Amino acid sequence: MKKSTDKLLDTLKKKPTIEEYLFENSAELIDCTTVQALGELLEKKKLTKAEVIRNANIDRTYGYQIFDGRKSPSRDKLIMICFGLKLNLEETQRLLKIAGLRELYPRDSRDAIISFSILHNMSLIDANEILYDKGLKPLGENENQNK
Repeated sequence: MKKSTDKLLDTLKKKPTIEEYLFENSAELIDCTTVQALGELLEKKKLTKAEVIRNANIDRTYGYQIFDGRKSPSRDKLIMICFGLKLNLEETQRLLKIAGLRELYPRDSRDAIISFSILHNMSLIDANEILYDKGLKPLGENENQNK
């Protein structure tokens, strides 16, 4: 069973050495890179990079550079890839954590709309329409492709 972040932090505070903590909680630690996680998700979802990049509405060359690890995606670009991969909210949050990016936060209006869209299996286009209608920046809008 997965331990909560609070439980892990509490355990970390109580351990006399970092080695003991790392050993006892190795199954709870993020131990892969963004590229590895993307590869696992491609396999799990039985999708190709080309399909995901097309569904994510990301420039083809830039998309391949993300999957190959030559470029680190911005938070918006990674969320767009999550839509392209058809990830659920838990998978999306995990991928954002692995990439070292801020998770979707339900107290933030824009993040709440993105989360709602994911929870309701909407497309990226549908999510962006809602964001636009609410006067919020759609995913990928005015963002440099090569960030």
